[in-house]
Order: sequence, then C-alpha cells, then structure tokens
Amino acid sequence: MKTYNLHKIAVMALVMLWSVSCTDFLAEDPKGQILDNSSFADRNDLEGAIHALNRQVNMGTKGMINFIPMLQGDDLSAHPASNKANGREFDNYDVSDMNNSMTTSMGNWIWLWKIVKASNYIINGVANTPDVTPDEITFALGQAYYWRAWAYFYLVRVWGPIPKMLTGEIDLEIGVATVAEIYDLIIHDLKEAEKLPANYTESPWAMNGVNVVVSKGAAEATLSYVYLCMAGWPLNKGTEYYQLAAAEALKVIEASDNGTYYYRLYDEYWKIHSKAYNSNNTEVIMAVYYSTAFGTGDYGQAGRGTINDLHDISGAYNDTRAEIGFYCDFPEGPRKEWTYPAVTYHKTKYQAYPWWSTEIPEEERQPYFRKSAFTSDNNSAGTYEYDHSQSYESQCNGWTDQLHQVVRLAEVYCWYAEAIGRSGQTNAKAIEVLNKVRNRANGADGPQNIYSAGMSPNDLAEAAYNEHGWEIAGWYWGSIAARYYDMQRMDRVKDHFNYRKQNPEREVAPGVFMKEPFGPTGEWDQSKMFVPYPATDVRMNPNLANVDKFKLIN
Repeated sequence: MKTYNLHKIAVMALVMLWSVSCTDFLAEDPKGQILDNSSFADRNDLEGAIHALNRQVNMGTKGMINFIPMLQGDDLSAHPASNKANGREFDNYDVSDMNNSMTTSMGNWIWLWKIVKASNYIINGVANTPDVTPDEITFALGQAYYWRAWAYFYLVRVWGPIPKMLTGEIDLEIGVATVAEIYDLIIHDLKEAEKLPANYTESPWAMNGVNVVVSKGAAEATLSYVYLCMAGWPLNKGTEYYQLAAAEALKVIEASDNGTYYYRLYDEYWKIHSKAYNSNNTEVIMAVYYSTAFGTGDYGQAGRGTINDLHDISGAYNDTRAEIGFYCDFPEGPRKEWTYPAVTYHKTKYQAYPWWSTEIPEEERQPYFRKSAFTSDNNSAGTYEYDHSQSYESQCNGWTDQLHQVVRLAEVYCWYAEAIGRSGQTNAKAIEVLNKVRNRANGADGPQNIYSAGMSPNDLAEAAYNEHGWEIAGWYWGSIAARYYDMQRMDRVKDHFNYRKQNPEREVAPGVFMKEPFGPTGEWDQSKMFVPYPATDVRMNPNLANVDKFKLIN
C-alpha cells in the first residue's frame, strides 16, 4: 500500500475529525469540519479525501457488528451466550430500536452514515480542485459515488425508507425518502461510477496486479445486483429489471472473457478465501483492503487474524455460527469442505473433533464457517493456511494485511443466470456460466455440467439462486449480496422464520440428530422485513417516529 506524505496524513486526520465526531448520524460537534466547497486546494487534498473515504469504508466493513443484520439469513445463526443478545435479536427477527449494535462506535447504522458523509464531501467539493485533470476528478467522483451507493444500498434494504442526505449538513428535521427514491439515487450513483477506468496499473490504486479501488467493472457488477433486488421485493418491478440485471452482468462477463477485465474464475474453490491468494485475488471484482501500515486493533486499519467466528474451545472467540439446516442441505464436495471445517480443535484435550462430537461442549456443538480463518502475519512466514485441527493461539496472535471481498466473478455468473431465468428465458451463456460455478464446486472428480440446455426458465433461476447461496454462505464482510439479501428480495424470509419456529431435528452425521439451540417466537409480521430506526435518532428527529414504512415503498 502507498506510504502517505505528511500533507496527506494531515488532510486525512482533519477529514477524520470531521467525519467521526458524532455518536450517531444526527448528532455531531461542528468543530473541525471542512467546508465542502473550500477545502480542495490542490491534488493532495483530492487524494487525501479519497483515502479518508476509504478509512470510513474500512471501519464500516470490519467486523460482525457492522453486518449483524445478516444473521437474519438462513446460513448464519447467533451465539447462545448471554452477552450475544444483540445478535440473537436479529437472528430471531425481533430487533429492538435500542439494539446498540446499530449505534455504538463500531455499529452498522452509524458507520453507514459516516460513509455517506465522506462520499458527499468529495461529491460536493472535488470539482473545485485547481490544477488537476478531468480524469482525476472523474476518478475521485467515481469512488465517492460508488461508496455512497454501497452505503445506501445497505441502508435501504435493512431499514427501508430512510433520509436522503446529499450534503455534509446535518438536518435534524429531515424526513425519510421512499424506497424507490433511494434506489433511484443508487442507480444514479453507480452509473456515475461506471465512468471509472476498467483497470489501474499504478500505486496506490493497483497492488499485486489487481485493482484496490473501485473500477468500472465493480460498478457494473454492483448495478447488476441492484437491478436484481429492484425486480423483487419490495419494489417488485419484475421482468424489465431482471433484463436490466442480466444486461449489466453480461457486460462484466463479456469484458472478462475478452480480456478487457482481468477477472477470472479460480480452478479450485479453496483459493477464493485462501491466505495464499488473498492479496492478488483475480476472481474478486471489488474488495476492501486492510493494512497493518496504518494501525492495528479495533480502530486501526488492519484485519484481524481469523476474523471469523471460531469455536471458543479452540482458543478463539465468536459471535456467530452456521445454521444446521443450511449445513445439512449444502451439496457435498470441495465447496462445502472449504465452507465448513471438518473438525475443531479442543484446547484442553489437545486434539480435534467433528463439531457434532459429544467431546465438544453442548453450547458449542454447531457448525462454523472457515472462509475467513486467516493466519496472522507475525506467525512464522504468515503464508500458511489456517488449520482447524490446531489451536487458535498457535496460528493467530495479531493483526494482518488482507482483503474483504465485496463482489466476485462467480457471483456475477449466478446473477446473470438467475436474471435470465426470472425474465422468462434461457440461453446457452447462462447455462455455461452456471455450470462453471457448479463444476468447480463439485471438483474435478465430481459430476460435471449438471445443468442442461433443456432447463426451464424457472429451474434455471432457482438453480442460480441456490448456487449463489452456497457460493457466499457465511460471508458477509462488505458483501453486497449476503445470503439474507437474496432471501429478502425473493420474499422468503417469512418461510425461514416459520422453519426456525418449527426447529426440526436434522441428521448432521450418520445417526446423529440435532436442532438449533434457539429460534424465533410469536407469529410472523411483515414489519419484521425492516429493522426499526435507532431510538437515539428518533428522539432527535420526530420525523423518524411512527413512520409507516410500507406506505413509503414507491
């Protein structure tokens, strides 16, 4: 990563003061603010503002608290311990407006608004920068438009109708925009980001041969999924938007096929989330990069060694687990083997056991994910993969450089195939790319090309929907398309709520039957599709009180 000169550090520090001085998005201390239209004095200010925006993105995509709503998906479950109540509220679809995972210093709601503010700062001020080229202005704007779209895309799917803030000013009387209005803004911003270059070759925007900032392909891929969501719940725009989703995905696929974009599918699934391929991952279209060069710890810019949630008995810590039903329904093969570790280490018995073994304490007897198990750089050479048959302490005792994946090529393949199917069509390209995803999942020794040209449009769509769920199971850090979002746009959250209430026993291994340790109670209500606004913000702005969100969709 690039080393800042002192001027850039000063600029970034000042912007940081401006953007993190609040306890929630409506409350801030105005001291230390930079005025949007007067602070871009030269190129260094422009570049410093981009780094400051990336800092907000870094902190807003760092840990489970940032993505706690993803516990509403059928792949993830919360920890049963008493201090994990915030997570269980989401897992049980009973979220309180006092849930402090939305507004504490590492919360999701608050950091999303910080990203919006940092983006607005660039969008409203960068055009005044003297002695810079039009391309440099386009680059800065493209980064800001993309991340503003990313933040609003998260906000509108989780909270529904929300304020539309386009400046750095705090308006304590702002009302909420409709879901449709927020999506219009997202589309506008991503189309602006599509003006970015296809590839970067110079530091600090390229590293190890791959882009480390937003590119044209990242904007296209994200827009494809935005259209896919707009076609489904709650806007239900249908066929036209499925066609738009397919068209955007096809741009990425064709540009990758002809070499315009360097993205390519790895030949083996394990490489996607490996340590060995992390820093130069050519399947990743968009990622957030973490570096030890700018601080470690919860408020630094490094990633934690094994950011995922490992068994406590391995010597690690955790907030989440995998859901048993999703684990049981997951197709066997290399993809499942790399998604879930076969064993977990027991630090007091000095050996490893399958997660369902009676040697594992009952409160920890649940599957876990392995995708983000990441050895720390200060252990040995730091290049080996995490070994679940060994203790946590023997592999991880610090922070590390790494990337968190936002979107990758296999996802775009799935979105294209699903969008084609849901628009009432099939075609050879959709079948081809979906088979590429599944063939790799099955491995060279497994069945190949299981999807045939004779598939119906609905069968194609459902196959692609399922493949995407298996591809991204348990991965939520920065992802624009975590499993919960797929369930939400297809209006299938209610089905999962009822399944969790029934909590059937599942055979997790031959002769071993288990069920989830807890689940939702009461009856389903459509209001559960959106999370309440944090009470702290509602108290400051009466316009956020008593909002009938379902009258503010279109």
